[in-house]
Amino acid sequence: MKVFTSPKLSKVKVTSDFWKRYRELIVKEVLPYQWKVMNDEADINIAEDPLNNGNNKNSHAVANLKIAAGLMKGHHYGFPFQDTDVYKWLEAAAYSFGYHPNPDLKKITDNLIDLIAKAQEPDGYLSTYFQIDAPERKFKRLQQSHELYTMGHYIEAGVAYYKATGNKKALDIATRMADCIDNNFGLEEGKIPGYDGHPEIELALSRLYEVTHEQKYMDLAHYFLKQRGVDPAFFEKQIKADGESPDRDLIPGMRDFNREYYLAAEPIKDQKVPHGHAVRVVYLCTGMAYVARYTGDKDLLAACDRFWNDLVKRQMYITGNIGQTTTGEAVTYDYDLPNDTDYGETCASVGLSFFARQMLHIHAKGEYGDVLEKELFNGALSGMALDGKHFFYVNPLEADPVASKGNPGKSHIITHRADWFGCACCPANLARLIAGIDQYLYTVTDDAILSTQFISNEATFENDVKIVQTNNFPWKGDIHYAISNPNQASFKLGIRIPGWSPKFDLKVNDSAVDIPNEDGFVYIDIDEATTNIDLSLDMAPKFMRASDRVVADQNKVAVQRGPIVYAAEEADNEKPLASYKVETDKPISYEYDENLLDGVGTVSVKAEKPELDSVDDQLYKPLIDKPATQEVNMKLVPYYAWANQKDGQMSVWLNKD
Repeated sequence: MKVFTSPKLSKVKVTSDFWKRYRELIVKEVLPYQWKVMNDEADINIAEDPLNNGNNKNSHAVANLKIAAGLMKGHHYGFPFQDTDVYKWLEAAAYSFGYHPNPDLKKITDNLIDLIAKAQEPDGYLSTYFQIDAPERKFKRLQQSHELYTMGHYIEAGVAYYKATGNKKALDIATRMADCIDNNFGLEEGKIPGYDGHPEIELALSRLYEVTHEQKYMDLAHYFLKQRGVDPAFFEKQIKADGESPDRDLIPGMRDFNREYYLAAEPIKDQKVPHGHAVRVVYLCTGMAYVARYTGDKDLLAACDRFWNDLVKRQMYITGNIGQTTTGEAVTYDYDLPNDTDYGETCASVGLSFFARQMLHIHAKGEYGDVLEKELFNGALSGMALDGKHFFYVNPLEADPVASKGNPGKSHIITHRADWFGCACCPANLARLIAGIDQYLYTVTDDAILSTQFISNEATFENDVKIVQTNNFPWKGDIHYAISNPNQASFKLGIRIPGWSPKFDLKVNDSAVDIPNEDGFVYIDIDEATTNIDLSLDMAPKFMRASDRVVADQNKVAVQRGPIVYAAEEADNEKPLASYKVETDKPISYEYDENLLDGVGTVSVKAEKPELDSVDDQLYKPLIDKPATQEVNMKLVPYYAWANQKDGQMSVWLNKD
């Protein structure tokens, strides 16, 4: 019997034309723009941001660090977690060095590391709001303080920067932070038997463990997960001790949310489904998956499976977005998926990508790669304009600028991307996902290399194994693998068969093969010096329907081609979009337009467009005659690219005939 041992991954170079454009955009536009914003040097307008919390021009994120470092005088500005904008930006910059070395940027980031080191206190603590304005309240109001969340984001950035540049100071800051947290939290006498209101530290400590191999960091991450919800009243007890007056709140209104919102009403092992703030949910899930993988904790693994199934099978939009309500930016209940009030925060899509990646390390199942792909090409990518300088915080599936302006219940839906946000968590979060996308293409298990995404790349592994994937994805479904294996090592290559292409053709060295689909992967034995594999996927555009349990989408269809979900815009179709009825018995046409939206595939569907009532007609009248209609072509563009042409209506779900 042949024994397979997978060679470890060494490096991945992304060669995809689609993603190279975005990754170069990160270097040339996104990082410089965001750096100017965080240094208060950009002329920005965030007045439209419904969550600006009074902020109107400045980020002040770098200035906060300078004040904490003693280089400036002044008060803290912004949210208690304002530091994290800088840290996520730093992480994105670190990843960019792997594909675009930039000495000028590295000078900026090295100086930033020095600034962060100066701002850090001798015991390792670093959260500028508390250092500047409330030193007596450190760790006293964890429901709202985001202290561990903030330090967690630096730890992630510090690990990434150390791995990219070898800068030991960056890692030292991270380990000192983690040691500070370890010294303050736990069940031992004199320590705080609690956790942060916003999960993040759990996944950050796991990443620190991976690079340092210090068991205490994994133990600390495990503690936070096991302790969450053990004392459901922990946050309330802290608030009582810190002062119950509303003016003591760090973020107004945060105490009004219930315990489920913070995923703290009961221990994780007893939580049946995810509740509350969507980003908290997916960050917690990512941490659970990390820790379950390294510790073998079966309770955490079972919770990962429960939460995953509920999120993606009952609470996820077709675009991959999660979080249905603006109230608390939260998930609500199963099959509640309104389109025109949908929240779908960009950070939640980024976080679900993190979760999917970790689940691939635990279970070799294609469904995790499917959801990751859905986020990369739809839900997360929608969060940034094609120019790299405008962003969505909220990602609806139906929008109308008139409704957003006239209905307070829809005021969170903006129909053109904003310069920046008072709560600016999303822009840099998306930047670090795109800059680090090379980390999401392969998963190496004990007995297989899993190719989980169809993003052209050149990957090198141990034993001089090299895998070159070439394609024109997502516009074409012909995927080619050229595998160089000079030492003739024996391993399996698992190639994901996406759920949207149950029919596929597979050739190995030009010979057609029939290999069964095992949980979303086909496995090919590799033991020759060279192997060529050709996979042809079904890219025919399809009408999609939602479960009939989703009330909002009854009698509606969406259009999907490959991984791309499409949307109709007022820019291409006369409004109102809600008046069209798609003829689902007519074929869908597809065309690639290199001159539109930086090059996109568009689809056209036949639809009936009725003659609208006059504005002078009665508001209500008997149903007698069917209004006159005309057959028209509706043009649809990829959802990720909507709102890049002009301001106007948009809809993913369309009425069907």
